Amino acid sequence: MNKTLAILSTAILLATATVTEAKQTNVTPATHTAAASKVSNVPYEMVKYGDVSIQAYVQGKGPTIVIMSSLGRSVRDYDVVAQDLVKQGFRVIRPEVRGIGLSRGPMEKLHIQDYGNDVAAVIEHFKAGPAIVVGHAWGNFPTRMVATQRPDLVKGVVLAGASAGKVPEGYKGKPIGPEIREAIDNAGNEELPEAKRIEYLKRAFFAPMNDPRVWLTGWHHEAHDAQGYARNNTPVDDYFAAGKAPILDIQPEYDTVAPKPLRGVLKGALGDRVTIVEIKNAGHALVPEQPKALAEAIGKFAKQQFAKKS
Repeated sequence: MNKTLAILSTAILLATATVTEAKQTNVTPATHTAAASKVSNVPYEMVKYGDVSIQAYVQGKGPTIVIMSSLGRSVRDYDVVAQDLVKQGFRVIRPEVRGIGLSRGPMEKLHIQDYGNDVAAVIEHFKAGPAIVVGHAWGNFPTRMVATQRPDLVKGVVLAGASAGKVPEGYKGKPIGPEIREAIDNAGNEELPEAKRIEYLKRAFFAPMNDPRVWLTGWHHEAHDAQGYARNNTPVDDYFAAGKAPILDIQPEYDTVAPKPLRGVLKGALGDRVTIVEIKNAGHALVPEQPKALAEAIGKFAKQQFAKKS
């Protein structure tokens, strides 16, 4: 990868946030609103390589954690999580995928390798490697890919609400079944009645005790389609093992996208490299449901990995 990266523009803004409190153990149903989980302004830089420009939000000082967002959604969903990690002493970098925010680049017939290259370019630009890379939901695919392609840039991998992409031996069905896939792909469809979209959000994303309406907005369809193509056209084995990096597998209690029968796939294949943590009262969306518990789990793992000698 070309290590000569150009800064197109820099916006340095003050960031403030209200953080919703929730314990990782004995967590309570999420009650915050979408508005309460946004930081008013977040600093960012533009990272360019080749014909790709990536908007990367940057906060804090310290060892670096890079966060990749879920399918068709912005990394601004993670404002509260990022702010909490900054308070724990980390620098947090959140690159938007192509087609969201100011991020631009080719969008046709992409593969997970292309998204992994984008993440690697951002890490190199900020001289942030080796970093902890976090992938939520769809974001787990490029996160594992960059760990595979560029192990020099990755200290550890965090997968949150992640489909492993494979099923256990003897399991009849796909990693993500047709009813859940239908819900994932239509939850953001504004042409559908709101009641139907809420039904899809409940089915695929939110725990029963949490309000799914916070995700009625915030969907990016061009990005969704490009990401979906990449997922469907990249062999899982190209990224499955995440290189040789240690992995934290964060599993929401009510995740229907990665249901209980499939949650041991990574651990079963990769053994002691994988540590599993369950977050209570959360579904696949996880971030708006239990941001504090998520930040605590990421921070604990990151501190453990950064404490290790290279």
